[in-house]
Amino acid sequence: MRHQKAGKKLSRSKDARRLLRRNLLKQLFEHERIRTTKAKAQAIRGEAERIITLAKKGNAAAEENQAALVHYQRLVAARLDNDRRLVHKIFHEIAPRYADRPGGYTRIYRWKFRQGDAAEMVILELVEG
Repeated sequence: MRHQKAGKKLSRSKDARRLLRRNLLKQLFEHERIRTTKAKAQAIRGEAERIITLAKKGNAAAEENQAALVHYQRLVAARLDNDRRLVHKIFHEIAPRYADRPGGYTRIYRWKFRQGDAAEMVILELVEG
């Protein structure tokens, strides 16, 4: 039984799954829209929302304490392979867009079925703030 087993395995080993999620998250934040399978989009959607929430908390905490901002930036950087350019974009472009939004930063659109294996393809994008 799969009681209290969170996450999807995506037919990959632990390391391959971790790298796949990291790469998909990086592409999502870089391009703000990606095309992928429904299973992969659902697997990374929650983590993308958590990263944006961390950035919002960091921006809010920066007004009082600069060390808190650095803390939140390091938390986000650890999840995105320490990509400084991407962390800067998340904190200075993406998170301020959603300052007044309590959640729901991503949207999944159904797109089409893949030719080779009929997997359902979707578009995962950041909602306009």
